[in-house]
Amino acid sequence: MHQVDPSVPVVVLGVHHGTLGIARSLGRLGIAVSCVDGDRSHPALASRYLRRVVAWDMKRAPEAATVAFLEELAHRLGGRPLLIPTTDATTLFVAQHAAPLAASFRFPRRSCELVRSFSDKGEAFRLARRLGIATPAAAFPRSSDDVREFAARATFPLMLKGIDGTRLQRRMGRKMVIVRSERELAAEYTRLEEPGAHNLMLQEYIPGGDDTVWMFNGYFNTDSDCLVAFTGKKLRQHAVHVGATSLGICLPNQAIAELTTSFMKRVGYCGILDIGYRYDARDGVYKLLDPNPRIGCTFRLFVAQNGMDVARCLYLDLTGQPVPAAVPRWGRKWIVEDWDVESCLDYRREGSLTLRQWAASLRGIEEWAWFAADDLGPFFRMAGALGWRLLRWAARRAWSRLREEVWDGPQRWWRQMVHAKSETA
Repeated sequence: MHQVDPSVPVVVLGVHHGTLGIARSLGRLGIAVSCVDGDRSHPALASRYLRRVVAWDMKRAPEAATVAFLEELAHRLGGRPLLIPTTDATTLFVAQHAAPLAASFRFPRRSCELVRSFSDKGEAFRLARRLGIATPAAAFPRSSDDVREFAARATFPLMLKGIDGTRLQRRMGRKMVIVRSERELAAEYTRLEEPGAHNLMLQEYIPGGDDTVWMFNGYFNTDSDCLVAFTGKKLRQHAVHVGATSLGICLPNQAIAELTTSFMKRVGYCGILDIGYRYDARDGVYKLLDPNPRIGCTFRLFVAQNGMDVARCLYLDLTGQPVPAAVPRWGRKWIVEDWDVESCLDYRREGSLTLRQWAASLRGIEEWAWFAADDLGPFFRMAGALGWRLLRWAARRAWSRLREEVWDGPQRWWRQMVHAKSETA
């Protein structure tokens, strides 16, 4: 990277391993990065590159109070900080309150309608259809009767997804499931649907492995010109087959790059974009999955030869500094250590990943989401939390085997005895 003026501070809304990526990427340039979140225990907050961690629960606080709190924070930091939301909810919040926040912060100005049309899966589907962009077929049931009617003519498997995926994730621990029969669909719909709301959609399942899911990461200026663009694909996901990237690789895909830049130009988009497609081998078409109008937690997979990523591009553009050309580091791999350990156990259980394949997949990793030699605190905190999760997992498996031997075993023996006696009689 060329010389950067780091005088403008940055405030990040929300915490996950992507927040850690922002802190390290910008912090290594000497930029002061602060994080606002209600969870003070998150491993990412142990980073030496976070100058300030401010406790504020945006999920529970009244919106007016949050605006006032952020304005006061900007005043304390000085320099009209750069504001980076990291979730759908915080991105929509910034768009909804852009007028008062713009006096204290720098951020890309986008309409609420555009942000909502990307973050809401139903709106995204309708936008894509309106613009003629290929996307999997979908339906939006309002009741169990709608689900049964759709299932009667559907081809399984299907995707059952949250229209607001973050809301479903908070309630049920995942954003989507694959259903393989009418009975399974009915059961999962009953289990996942939110009482008093309609937050589930049915989507066509496109066959293929995890490596058919392609990603585009880029930054668009106020004229919707793409200043940096990266493409790559998922190698493993967490949760398996339906989740976020746990292991990814940066690879060129001109078709995805051209499709996305044209799409963003048509809708007048500006800011960081994280968007996913799935390649459908049945018709040779890339189909839109999830457009995210914000920085994604996978963004550090995508780094140029000069160190440029979308967070650095955003900073340079909004602070009036020149943005140098960025040539991607094709072949670069990036991994989320804890997610990938958990996913690999599931892939191995289903028989799709051998020990040799796992070892080979680790070759070429250039960056780890948690581990960094110059910033070990987050890794040690994550490792401790992962250790507890694996211990609980092992205890559940041991208890399941013990129960089978102590309780289910004698029951099976008794049933066999009764069956043998009935045959003798």
